[in-house]
Amino acid sequence: MSEEHNSAHAKRSAIVETAFGRVQGEIYRDISAFRGIPYGASTEGDNRFLPPRPPIAWTGVRDCLDYGETAPQMPGRLAEGGWEGRRPEMGEDCLVLNVWTPDPGSGKRPVLVWLHGGGFEAGSGSSLLYDGTSLARRGDVVVVSVNHRLGIFGHCHLADLLGDEFAGSGNAGFLDPVAALEWVRNNIGSFGGDAGNVMIFGQSGGGRKVSLLTASTMAQGLFHRGIVQSGSHLRLMARDAASELAERLLAHFDIKKGDAKKLKALPWRDIRRANRDIAFATRSRFSPTLDETIFAAHPWDPEAPATAASIPMMIGTCRTELSNQLGTADETNFTLDDATMRRRLAAFVPAEDVDDLVALFARTNPGASPSELFFKITTARGYWRDSILQTEAKCRQGGAPVYAYRLMWKTPVEGGRRITPHSLDLPFMFDNVTKAPQMVGEPTDETTMMAEMMSESWLAFARTGDPNNATIGSWQPYDLEARTVMLFDTPPVAERDPHREERLAMEKYPTQQLGRVMHRR
Repeated sequence: MSEEHNSAHAKRSAIVETAFGRVQGEIYRDISAFRGIPYGASTEGDNRFLPPRPPIAWTGVRDCLDYGETAPQMPGRLAEGGWEGRRPEMGEDCLVLNVWTPDPGSGKRPVLVWLHGGGFEAGSGSSLLYDGTSLARRGDVVVVSVNHRLGIFGHCHLADLLGDEFAGSGNAGFLDPVAALEWVRNNIGSFGGDAGNVMIFGQSGGGRKVSLLTASTMAQGLFHRGIVQSGSHLRLMARDAASELAERLLAHFDIKKGDAKKLKALPWRDIRRANRDIAFATRSRFSPTLDETIFAAHPWDPEAPATAASIPMMIGTCRTELSNQLGTADETNFTLDDATMRRRLAAFVPAEDVDDLVALFARTNPGASPSELFFKITTARGYWRDSILQTEAKCRQGGAPVYAYRLMWKTPVEGGRRITPHSLDLPFMFDNVTKAPQMVGEPTDETTMMAEMMSESWLAFARTGDPNNATIGSWQPYDLEARTVMLFDTPPVAERDPHREERLAMEKYPTQQLGRVMHRR
């Protein structure tokens, strides 16, 4: 076990008083880490599918040395957390958070609350990649990461089938981060943080959660800036479609409408398997719902929500997001010939548009292979198009500024075939490149420069709502004329309307979130 995580020899932190009891963590590299602090009660049994409830207070001093439970989900890489020999258990007592602070005894530092990726169905705030030690130390800030309910446990809309007791069940996994932010407001001062200066940030599914929080009156006043990384969430699942998924759950267990107690008494592993089977059968996912209880309108479509007007935001993507997902799903996507590339593109854009798009992207990316063109076009149609729609909506709203970025740096791992994939921003903005050689390679001057640029930009934004700092050139807010975007590379450059032809080619397409379950209501 590394020195960093050898708690048997680590120095204990100061004891901190919270609203529910005293906690003690450990110190490493002058940063006090408190892991597995409850911000809500267990969600098992009678609490299953319901809004989060306050944790049960405790007496004495609670040891917060290890991460708390990971939310129930299918096993896999995204579910993993902790470190070798100290993996957190999976279970329904998962409303826990982690705090890293330079000094829990004094100060009013900016607070950075991290929401993990994995869509709305996987992931954990306990990943070693999200360790907040380096970021807290570099920026003299307090970092918080959050676990919350996922998938069927967090987003099963049962209210229309089982009655008012289950109001909000389709968005319980959203209400959990709201409860975590309330915990931060009420307790973070004891950890040296400033509850009046809180930034929420998240990547992929975490960016989607940031998108939703900026659109909710329930979260107003609990945070003051937001960063959406590769996760612009514009629309919610339609209520009737969400009810259909809930009906499948009841049918799966032969539970009659109104007999909710049976559903709450089932082992969570059985419900997890049902989640997998229903998702496979319907090709749909349990996700936040337009339930008219928690959400009465789509968050970012057709316009920005009024609640976002006063929130400075950063929104961005990686250049070839889908070289991660599509490359991992099918290795042959890395070795496409021209004809196969064109044929596969027809699954993402209208077949009649394929030739024109290939010609355009080949011209704007001279020398690109068919696989690189495939990843760039599919990324532009999905992640990038939705991020532009969200950024433009924020601009049209006026109010607080929005800053746009694209990660352009190409990773050398796997011979460079993934180019600039989904999640590549994580080791840089967390200043954790040494924890991610499988993503960025072994540390070099370039990776050091990238980590410095991105982490300092995120820290500057957390402090003031403006990402400008000494490691980058001038970065102006996005507007609909100049369309300035920071291109993170070595060196970085803030460019007016970069990839303009590609952007214009995508303008005719709506958000990809207009799928079967996204537009029925």
